[in-house]
Amino acid sequence: MRIILSDGEIRTLKAYGLVQRNSQGQAQRIIGINYDISDAYRQAAQRKLAEIQLQQTNQQLAASNAELARATRLKDEFLATMSHELRTPLNAILGISEALQHQVFGTITDKQRQSLQTIERSGNHLLELINDILDLSKIEAGQLELHYTKVAINPLCQASLAFIKQQAFQKRIQLEVNIQPHLPELMVDERRIRQVLINLLNNAVKFTPEGGRITLEVTYQKLTQAAEMTSAQNFIRIAVIDTGIGIAPKNLNKLFQPFIQIDSALNRQYNGTGLGLVLVKRLVEIHGGKVGVTSEPGVGSCFTLDLPCGNISAAAELVNSESPKLNSPFIATAENSPLILLAEDNEANIFTFSTYLEAVGYRMILARNGQEAIALTKSQSPNLILMDIQMPGVDGIEAIRQIRLDPNFTHLPIIALTALAMPGDEEKCLVGGANKYLCKPVKLQQLAALIQQLLQQFSPI
Repeated sequence: MRIILSDGEIRTLKAYGLVQRNSQGQAQRIIGINYDISDAYRQAAQRKLAEIQLQQTNQQLAASNAELARATRLKDEFLATMSHELRTPLNAILGISEALQHQVFGTITDKQRQSLQTIERSGNHLLELINDILDLSKIEAGQLELHYTKVAINPLCQASLAFIKQQAFQKRIQLEVNIQPHLPELMVDERRIRQVLINLLNNAVKFTPEGGRITLEVTYQKLTQAAEMTSAQNFIRIAVIDTGIGIAPKNLNKLFQPFIQIDSALNRQYNGTGLGLVLVKRLVEIHGGKVGVTSEPGVGSCFTLDLPCGNISAAAELVNSESPKLNSPFIATAENSPLILLAEDNEANIFTFSTYLEAVGYRMILARNGQEAIALTKSQSPNLILMDIQMPGVDGIEAIRQIRLDPNFTHLPIIALTALAMPGDEEKCLVGGANKYLCKPVKLQQLAALIQQLLQQFSPI
Protein backbone atom coordinates (compact mmCIF):
# COMPACT_ATOMS: atom_id res chain seq x y z
CA MET A 1 0.00 0.00 0.00
CA ARG A 2 0.99 3.62 -0.40
CA ILE A 3 0.82 6.12 2.46
CA ILE A 4 1.31 9.86 2.59
CA LEU A 5 3.40 11.19 5.44
CA SER A 6 2.66 14.46 7.19
CA ASP A 7 5.28 16.26 5.11
CA GLY A 8 3.62 15.01 1.91
CA GLU A 9 6.19 12.33 1.05
CA ILE A 10 4.71 9.17 -0.43
CA ARG A 11 6.06 5.89 0.88
CA THR A 12 5.33 2.30 -0.12
CA LEU A 13 4.61 -0.25 2.62
CA LYS A 14 4.37 -4.01 2.56
CA ALA A 15 2.12 -5.27 5.36
CA TYR A 16 1.86 -8.73 6.97
CA GLY A 17 -0.97 -9.40 9.51
CA LEU A 18 -2.53 -12.20 11.60
CA VAL A 19 -6.21 -11.98 12.63
CA GLN A 20 -6.96 -13.08 16.21
CA ARG A 21 -10.49 -14.37 16.79
CA ASN A 22 -12.58 -15.19 19.90
CA SER A 23 -14.17 -18.55 20.68
CA GLN A 24 -17.13 -17.67 18.47
CA GLY A 25 -14.81 -17.01 15.54
CA GLN A 26 -15.25 -13.26 15.55
CA ALA A 27 -12.29 -11.09 14.62
CA GLN A 28 -10.89 -9.33 17.67
CA ARG A 29 -7.68 -7.77 16.52
CA ILE A 30 -4.85 -7.97 13.99
CA ILE A 31 -1.27 -8.47 15.04
CA GLY A 32 1.26 -7.75 12.24
CA ILE A 33 4.20 -5.76 10.94
CA ASN A 34 4.70 -3.18 8.22
CA TYR A 35 7.85 -2.97 6.09
CA ASP A 36 8.84 0.28 4.42
CA ILE A 37 9.84 -1.01 0.96
CA SER A 38 9.88 2.38 -0.76
CA ASP A 39 13.52 2.16 -1.91
CA ALA A 40 13.26 -1.49 -3.00
CA TYR A 41 9.96 -0.76 -4.74
CA ARG A 42 11.54 2.19 -6.52
CA GLN A 43 14.51 0.07 -7.60
CA ALA A 44 12.21 -2.69 -8.82
CA ALA A 45 10.22 -0.15 -10.81
CA GLN A 46 13.44 1.20 -12.29
CA ARG A 47 14.58 -2.33 -13.16
CA LYS A 48 11.24 -3.01 -14.82
CA LEU A 49 11.49 0.23 -16.77
CA ALA A 50 15.06 -0.66 -17.79
CA GLU A 51 13.89 -4.09 -18.93
CA ILE A 52 11.14 -2.52 -21.04
CA GLN A 53 13.61 -0.03 -22.55
CA LEU A 54 16.12 -2.82 -23.26
CA GLN A 55 13.41 -4.88 -24.90
CA GLN A 56 12.41 -1.91 -27.04
CA THR A 57 16.08 -1.31 -27.95
CA ASN A 58 16.52 -4.96 -28.93
CA GLN A 59 13.40 -4.77 -31.07
CA GLN A 60 14.68 -1.61 -32.75
CA LEU A 61 18.10 -3.23 -33.29
CA ALA A 62 16.50 -6.33 -34.77
CA ALA A 63 14.42 -4.14 -37.08
CA SER A 64 17.55 -2.17 -38.06
CA ASN A 65 19.46 -5.40 -38.75
CA ALA A 66 16.59 -6.71 -40.82
CA GLU A 67 16.48 -3.45 -42.78
CA LEU A 68 20.27 -3.54 -43.24
CA ALA A 69 20.08 -7.14 -44.45
CA ARG A 70 17.28 -6.15 -46.82
CA ALA A 71 19.28 -3.17 -48.11
CA THR A 72 22.35 -5.39 -48.61
CA ARG A 73 20.25 -7.98 -50.46
CA LEU A 74 18.70 -5.29 -52.65
CA LYS A 75 22.15 -3.85 -53.37
CA ASP A 76 23.49 -7.27 -54.34
CA GLU A 77 20.44 -7.93 -56.52
CA PHE A 78 20.86 -4.53 -58.18
CA LEU A 79 24.57 -5.10 -58.80
CA ALA A 80 23.90 -8.57 -60.22
CA THR A 81 21.16 -7.24 -62.51
CA MET A 82 23.23 -4.24 -63.57
CA SER A 83 26.25 -6.41 -64.28
CA HIS A 84 24.22 -8.89 -66.33
CA GLU A 85 22.34 -6.25 -68.29
CA LEU A 86 25.51 -4.28 -69.12
CA ARG A 87 27.76 -7.25 -69.82
CA THR A 88 25.31 -8.83 -72.26
CA PRO A 89 25.38 -6.02 -74.87
CA LEU A 90 29.07 -5.39 -74.18
CA ASN A 91 29.77 -8.98 -75.13
CA ALA A 92 28.31 -8.34 -78.59
CA ILE A 93 30.04 -4.95 -78.96
CA LEU A 94 33.49 -6.24 -78.03
CA GLY A 95 33.03 -9.64 -79.69
CA ILE A 96 31.94 -8.30 -83.07
CA SER A 97 34.63 -5.59 -83.05
CA GLU A 98 37.22 -8.30 -82.30
CA ALA A 99 35.90 -10.50 -85.10
CA LEU A 100 35.90 -7.58 -87.55
CA GLN A 101 39.50 -6.71 -86.65
CA HIS A 102 40.47 -10.33 -87.29
CA GLN A 103 38.74 -9.94 -90.69
CA VAL A 104 36.37 -12.82 -90.04
CA PHE A 105 33.72 -11.04 -92.11
CA GLY A 106 36.09 -9.84 -94.83
CA THR A 107 38.95 -7.43 -95.42
CA ILE A 108 38.86 -4.04 -93.68
CA THR A 109 40.68 -0.78 -94.38
CA ASP A 110 43.08 0.99 -92.01
CA LYS A 111 40.47 3.65 -91.25
CA GLN A 112 37.90 0.96 -90.46
CA ARG A 113 40.43 -0.75 -88.19
CA GLN A 114 41.02 2.52 -86.32
CA SER A 115 37.27 2.97 -85.89
CA LEU A 116 36.95 -0.57 -84.55
CA GLN A 117 39.80 0.03 -82.13
CA THR A 118 37.96 3.11 -80.85
CA ILE A 119 34.83 1.01 -80.31
CA GLU A 120 36.89 -1.62 -78.54
CA ARG A 121 38.62 0.93 -76.26
CA SER A 122 35.29 2.53 -75.34
CA GLY A 123 33.73 -0.87 -74.62
CA ASN A 124 36.69 -1.89 -72.47
CA HIS A 125 36.40 1.38 -70.54
CA LEU A 126 32.77 0.59 -69.72
CA LEU A 127 33.80 -2.92 -68.72
CA GLU A 128 36.46 -1.53 -66.38
CA LEU A 129 33.85 0.61 -64.62
CA ILE A 130 31.59 -2.42 -64.16
CA ASN A 131 34.50 -4.51 -62.86
CA ASP A 132 35.55 -1.77 -60.41
CA ILE A 133 32.10 -1.75 -58.83
CA LEU A 134 31.97 -5.55 -58.64
CA ASP A 135 35.52 -5.80 -57.30
CA LEU A 136 34.66 -3.38 -54.51
CA SER A 137 31.54 -5.42 -53.71
CA LYS A 138 33.60 -8.63 -53.57
CA ILE A 139 36.21 -7.05 -51.30
CA GLU A 140 33.56 -5.74 -48.90
CA ALA A 141 31.97 -9.20 -48.81
CA GLY A 142 35.36 -10.85 -48.20
CA GLN A 143 34.95 -12.92 -51.35
CA LEU A 144 37.79 -11.64 -53.53
CA GLU A 145 40.25 -14.45 -54.23
CA LEU A 146 43.92 -13.66 -54.77
CA HIS A 147 46.05 -15.87 -57.02
CA TYR A 148 49.64 -15.46 -55.86
CA THR A 149 52.63 -15.86 -58.14
CA LYS A 150 56.25 -14.70 -57.99
CA VAL A 151 56.42 -11.42 -59.86
CA ALA A 152 59.48 -9.47 -60.99
CA ILE A 153 59.17 -5.73 -60.39
CA ASN A 154 60.57 -4.35 -63.64
CA PRO A 155 58.26 -6.21 -66.06
CA LEU A 156 55.28 -5.42 -63.81
CA CYS A 157 56.04 -1.69 -63.93
CA GLN A 158 56.73 -1.67 -67.66
CA ALA A 159 53.48 -3.52 -68.40
CA SER A 160 51.57 -0.98 -66.31
CA LEU A 161 53.25 2.00 -67.98
CA ALA A 162 52.29 0.66 -71.41
CA PHE A 163 48.64 1.39 -70.61
CA ILE A 164 49.19 5.12 -70.12
CA LYS A 165 52.04 5.95 -72.50
CA GLN A 166 49.73 7.04 -75.32
CA GLN A 167 47.67 9.31 -73.05
CA ALA A 168 50.86 10.82 -71.60
CA PHE A 169 52.24 11.40 -75.11
CA GLN A 170 49.07 13.23 -76.16
CA LYS A 171 49.43 15.61 -73.18
CA ARG A 172 53.20 15.95 -73.70
CA ILE A 173 53.80 14.55 -70.22
CA GLN A 174 57.31 13.34 -69.53
CA LEU A 175 57.53 9.84 -68.04
CA GLU A 176 60.46 8.92 -65.82
CA VAL A 177 61.16 5.46 -64.42
CA ASN A 178 63.60 4.94 -61.54
CA ILE A 179 63.74 1.30 -60.46
CA GLN A 180 66.40 0.24 -57.99
CA PRO A 181 68.44 -2.65 -59.44
CA HIS A 182 68.50 -6.20 -58.03
CA LEU A 183 65.12 -5.98 -56.33
CA PRO A 184 63.64 -9.20 -54.92
CA GLU A 185 60.52 -10.69 -56.44
CA LEU A 186 57.10 -10.07 -54.94
CA MET A 187 54.64 -12.80 -54.06
CA VAL A 188 51.39 -11.12 -55.20
CA ASP A 189 48.37 -11.46 -57.44
CA GLU A 190 50.01 -9.94 -60.51
CA ARG A 191 46.75 -8.89 -62.19
CA ARG A 192 45.51 -7.09 -59.07
CA ILE A 193 48.75 -5.22 -58.41
CA ARG A 194 48.96 -4.24 -62.08
CA GLN A 195 45.38 -2.96 -61.70
CA VAL A 196 46.55 -0.87 -58.72
CA LEU A 197 49.48 0.63 -60.64
CA ILE A 198 47.37 1.39 -63.71
CA ASN A 199 44.81 3.16 -61.51
CA LEU A 200 47.47 5.35 -59.93
CA LEU A 201 49.20 6.08 -63.24
CA ASN A 202 45.88 6.91 -64.92
CA ASN A 203 45.09 9.36 -62.13
CA ALA A 204 48.52 10.93 -62.46
CA VAL A 205 48.00 11.47 -66.19
CA LYS A 206 44.44 12.75 -65.67
CA PHE A 207 45.41 15.37 -63.07
CA THR A 208 48.76 16.47 -64.53
CA PRO A 209 48.56 19.45 -66.92
CA GLU A 210 50.15 19.36 -70.36
CA GLY A 211 53.93 19.44 -70.31
CA GLY A 212 54.13 18.01 -66.79
CA ARG A 213 56.11 15.07 -65.45
CA ILE A 214 55.24 11.70 -63.90
CA THR A 215 57.83 9.57 -62.13
CA LEU A 216 57.48 5.88 -61.26
CA GLU A 217 59.99 5.10 -58.54
CA VAL A 218 60.65 1.69 -56.96
CA THR A 219 62.94 1.12 -53.97
CA TYR A 220 63.72 -1.57 -51.43
CA GLN A 221 63.16 -0.46 -47.83
CA LYS A 222 63.19 -1.78 -44.33
CA LEU A 223 60.37 0.02 -42.54
CA THR A 224 60.40 0.47 -38.79
CA GLN A 225 56.79 1.67 -38.76
CA ALA A 226 55.49 -1.52 -40.34
CA ALA A 227 54.12 -3.08 -37.15
CA GLU A 228 50.54 -2.72 -38.34
CA MET A 229 51.33 -4.55 -41.56
CA THR A 230 52.73 -8.07 -41.71
CA SER A 231 55.41 -9.53 -39.47
CA ALA A 232 57.96 -9.14 -42.28
CA GLN A 233 60.04 -5.96 -42.11
CA ASN A 234 61.31 -5.74 -45.68
CA PHE A 235 59.19 -3.98 -48.27
CA ILE A 236 59.15 -2.80 -51.81
CA ARG A 237 57.98 0.81 -52.05
CA ILE A 238 56.42 1.86 -55.34
CA ALA A 239 55.85 5.61 -55.68
CA VAL A 240 53.88 7.42 -58.39
CA ILE A 241 54.92 11.08 -58.32
CA ASP A 242 53.32 13.75 -60.50
CA THR A 243 53.50 17.51 -61.03
CA GLY A 244 49.73 17.75 -61.18
CA ILE A 245 47.11 19.97 -59.58
CA GLY A 246 47.65 18.53 -56.10
CA ILE A 247 45.16 17.97 -53.29
CA ALA A 248 44.24 20.32 -50.45
CA PRO A 249 44.91 18.91 -46.94
CA LYS A 250 41.21 19.10 -46.03
CA ASN A 251 40.38 16.77 -48.96
CA LEU A 252 42.98 14.07 -48.30
CA ASN A 253 40.62 12.11 -46.04
CA LYS A 254 38.05 11.90 -48.86
CA LEU A 255 40.41 10.16 -51.28
CA PHE A 256 39.77 6.59 -50.19
CA GLN A 257 36.02 6.81 -49.60
CA PRO A 258 33.86 5.02 -52.20
CA PHE A 259 31.74 7.03 -54.65
CA ILE A 260 33.15 10.34 -53.37
CA GLN A 261 34.98 12.75 -55.63
CA ILE A 262 36.69 15.94 -54.51
CA ASP A 263 35.22 17.77 -57.49
CA SER A 264 31.63 16.59 -57.92
CA ALA A 265 30.07 19.63 -59.57
CA LEU A 266 28.18 19.37 -62.85
CA ASN A 267 30.85 21.44 -64.57
CA ARG A 268 33.73 19.43 -63.16
CA GLN A 269 36.81 19.13 -65.34
CA TYR A 270 37.79 15.54 -64.53
CA ASN A 271 35.56 12.52 -65.05
CA GLY A 272 35.46 9.28 -63.08
CA THR A 273 33.38 7.30 -60.57
CA GLY A 274 35.37 7.85 -57.40
CA LEU A 275 36.20 4.13 -57.06
CA GLY A 276 39.79 3.96 -58.33
CA LEU A 277 41.63 4.95 -55.17
CA VAL A 278 39.24 2.97 -52.97
CA LEU A 279 40.15 -0.17 -54.91
CA VAL A 280 43.85 0.74 -54.74
CA LYS A 281 43.72 0.93 -50.95
CA ARG A 282 41.64 -2.22 -50.45
CA LEU A 283 43.67 -4.34 -52.91
CA VAL A 284 46.99 -3.29 -51.38
CA GLU A 285 45.75 -3.92 -47.83
CA ILE A 286 44.53 -7.45 -48.57
CA HIS A 287 48.05 -8.12 -49.87
CA GLY A 288 49.34 -7.10 -46.43
CA GLY A 289 50.54 -3.73 -47.70
CA LYS A 290 49.90 -0.06 -47.07
CA VAL A 291 49.01 2.99 -49.17
CA GLY A 292 50.27 6.50 -48.43
CA VAL A 293 49.82 9.92 -50.00
CA THR A 294 51.41 13.34 -49.73
CA SER A 295 50.26 16.29 -51.82
CA GLU A 296 50.47 20.04 -52.21
CA PRO A 297 48.02 22.08 -54.29
CA GLY A 298 49.64 23.42 -57.43
CA VAL A 299 52.79 21.36 -56.90
CA GLY A 300 51.77 17.71 -57.27
CA SER A 301 51.10 14.46 -55.46
CA CYS A 302 52.99 11.34 -54.43
CA PHE A 303 51.14 8.06 -53.88
CA THR A 304 53.15 5.22 -52.32
CA LEU A 305 52.53 1.47 -52.09
CA ASP A 306 54.44 -0.55 -49.52
CA LEU A 307 54.27 -4.25 -50.43
CA PRO A 308 55.91 -6.92 -48.27
CA CYS A 309 58.52 -8.93 -50.13
CA GLY A 310 58.90 -11.67 -47.50
CA ASN A 311 56.75 -14.79 -47.31
CA ILE A 312 53.10 -13.74 -47.35
CA SER A 313 51.45 -17.07 -46.67
CA ALA A 314 52.41 -20.69 -46.89
CA ALA A 315 48.97 -21.27 -48.34
CA ALA A 316 49.43 -18.77 -51.15
CA GLU A 317 47.90 -20.29 -54.22
CA LEU A 318 50.24 -20.54 -57.18
CA VAL A 319 48.27 -20.29 -60.40
CA ASN A 320 49.47 -20.56 -63.93
CA SER A 321 47.57 -17.67 -65.49
CA GLU A 322 48.61 -18.33 -69.05
CA SER A 323 45.72 -19.13 -71.35
CA PRO A 324 46.08 -21.99 -73.80
CA LYS A 325 47.06 -20.84 -77.25
CA LEU A 326 44.88 -21.41 -80.28
CA ASN A 327 47.02 -23.34 -82.72
CA SER A 328 45.28 -22.24 -85.88
CA PRO A 329 42.45 -19.87 -86.80
CA PHE A 330 40.81 -22.72 -88.73
CA ILE A 331 40.87 -25.92 -86.75
CA ALA A 332 38.64 -28.30 -88.70
CA THR A 333 36.77 -28.83 -91.93
CA ALA A 334 32.99 -28.63 -92.21
CA GLU A 335 32.70 -32.42 -92.70
CA ASN A 336 34.48 -33.58 -89.56
CA SER A 337 34.48 -30.49 -87.34
CA PRO A 338 33.16 -30.80 -83.78
CA LEU A 339 29.52 -29.95 -83.16
CA ILE A 340 28.92 -27.23 -80.58
CA LEU A 341 25.58 -26.56 -78.93
CA LEU A 342 25.11 -22.88 -78.09
CA ALA A 343 22.40 -22.30 -75.47
CA GLU A 344 21.74 -18.56 -75.57
CA ASP A 345 18.63 -16.36 -75.66
CA ASN A 346 20.20 -13.01 -76.64
CA GLU A 347 20.15 -12.47 -80.42
CA ALA A 348 23.25 -10.25 -80.50
CA ASN A 349 25.27 -12.84 -78.58
CA ILE A 350 23.92 -15.65 -80.74
CA PHE A 351 25.18 -13.82 -83.82
CA THR A 352 28.54 -12.99 -82.19
CA PHE A 353 29.41 -16.47 -80.94
CA SER A 354 27.96 -18.56 -83.74
CA THR A 355 29.42 -16.43 -86.56
CA TYR A 356 32.91 -16.44 -85.08
CA LEU A 357 32.96 -20.13 -84.17
CA GLU A 358 31.61 -21.13 -87.58
CA ALA A 359 34.32 -18.97 -89.16
CA VAL A 360 37.04 -20.86 -87.28
CA GLY A 361 35.64 -24.21 -88.39
CA TYR A 362 33.03 -25.46 -85.91
CA ARG A 363 29.50 -26.65 -86.64
CA MET A 364 26.86 -24.94 -84.52
CA ILE A 365 23.36 -25.79 -83.28
CA LEU A 366 21.27 -23.38 -81.24
CA ALA A 367 19.01 -23.66 -78.19
CA ARG A 368 17.22 -20.55 -76.97
CA ASN A 369 16.38 -21.90 -73.50
CA GLY A 370 17.37 -24.66 -71.11
CA GLN A 371 14.62 -27.07 -72.17
CA GLU A 372 15.73 -26.88 -75.80
CA ALA A 373 19.33 -27.40 -74.72
CA ILE A 374 18.40 -30.62 -72.89
CA ALA A 375 16.40 -31.93 -75.85
CA LEU A 376 19.07 -31.06 -78.45
CA THR A 377 21.81 -32.62 -76.32
CA LYS A 378 19.94 -35.93 -76.29
CA SER A 379 19.01 -35.83 -79.97
CA GLN A 380 22.21 -34.36 -81.49
CA SER A 381 24.97 -35.48 -79.06
CA PRO A 382 27.15 -32.35 -79.42
CA ASN A 383 30.86 -32.49 -78.70
CA LEU A 384 30.67 -29.45 -76.41
CA ILE A 385 28.03 -27.12 -74.93
CA LEU A 386 28.25 -23.35 -74.41
CA MET A 387 25.59 -22.77 -71.77
CA ASP A 388 24.19 -19.38 -70.88
CA ILE A 389 22.89 -19.41 -67.29
CA GLN A 390 20.12 -16.82 -67.19
CA MET A 391 17.52 -18.04 -69.70
CA PRO A 392 13.71 -18.16 -69.72
CA GLY A 393 11.94 -21.27 -68.45
CA VAL A 394 14.63 -23.76 -67.46
CA ASP A 395 17.81 -21.86 -66.54
CA GLY A 396 21.31 -22.95 -67.46
CA ILE A 397 22.26 -24.51 -64.12
CA GLU A 398 19.13 -26.67 -64.06
CA ALA A 399 19.73 -27.63 -67.71
CA ILE A 400 23.30 -28.73 -66.88
CA ARG A 401 22.04 -30.72 -63.90
CA GLN A 402 19.50 -32.59 -66.02
CA ILE A 403 22.03 -33.24 -68.78
CA ARG A 404 24.48 -34.70 -66.24
CA LEU A 405 21.81 -37.13 -65.01
CA ASP A 406 22.10 -38.96 -68.35
CA PRO A 407 25.11 -41.33 -68.10
CA ASN A 408 25.86 -40.70 -71.79
CA PHE A 409 26.73 -37.06 -71.02
CA THR A 410 28.58 -37.37 -67.74
CA HIS A 411 31.86 -36.31 -69.36
CA LEU A 412 30.46 -33.96 -72.01
CA PRO A 413 32.46 -30.68 -71.75
CA ILE A 414 30.20 -27.77 -70.77
CA ILE A 415 31.31 -24.14 -70.56
CA ALA A 416 29.13 -21.78 -68.51
CA LEU A 417 29.16 -18.65 -70.64
CA THR A 418 27.31 -16.02 -68.65
CA ALA A 419 27.06 -12.37 -67.67
CA LEU A 420 26.55 -13.39 -64.02
CA ALA A 421 29.68 -12.11 -62.28
CA MET A 422 28.76 -11.62 -58.62
CA PRO A 423 30.61 -13.36 -55.77
CA GLY A 424 29.66 -17.03 -55.74
CA ASP A 425 28.34 -17.17 -59.33
CA GLU A 426 31.37 -19.08 -60.63
CA GLU A 427 31.14 -21.59 -57.78
CA LYS A 428 27.42 -22.14 -58.46
CA CYS A 429 28.14 -22.93 -62.11
CA LEU A 430 31.01 -25.31 -61.36
CA VAL A 431 29.14 -27.07 -58.55
CA GLY A 432 26.14 -27.30 -60.89
CA GLY A 433 28.18 -29.39 -63.33
CA ALA A 434 29.98 -27.00 -65.70
CA ASN A 435 33.61 -27.78 -66.52
CA LYS A 436 34.60 -24.14 -67.00
CA TYR A 437 33.16 -20.69 -66.30
CA LEU A 438 33.64 -17.66 -68.56
CA CYS A 439 32.18 -14.29 -67.70
CA LYS A 440 30.86 -12.09 -70.50
CA PRO A 441 32.15 -10.17 -72.31
CA VAL A 442 34.45 -12.90 -73.59
CA LYS A 443 37.49 -12.60 -75.83
CA LEU A 444 36.60 -14.74 -78.82
CA GLN A 445 40.15 -16.03 -79.26
CA GLN A 446 40.20 -16.99 -75.56
CA LEU A 447 36.90 -18.83 -76.00
CA ALA A 448 38.13 -20.68 -79.09
CA ALA A 449 41.33 -21.67 -77.26
CA LEU A 450 39.37 -23.00 -74.29
CA ILE A 451 37.04 -24.97 -76.59
CA GLN A 452 40.02 -26.55 -78.32
CA GLN A 453 41.60 -27.43 -74.96
CA LEU A 454 38.43 -29.09 -73.63
CA LEU A 455 37.78 -30.98 -76.85
CA GLN A 456 41.30 -32.41 -76.72
CA GLN A 457 40.95 -33.20 -73.02
CA PHE A 458 37.62 -35.00 -73.37
CA SER A 459 38.04 -36.50 -76.84
CA PRO A 460 37.49 -40.28 -76.92
CA ILE A 461 40.70 -42.34 -77.14
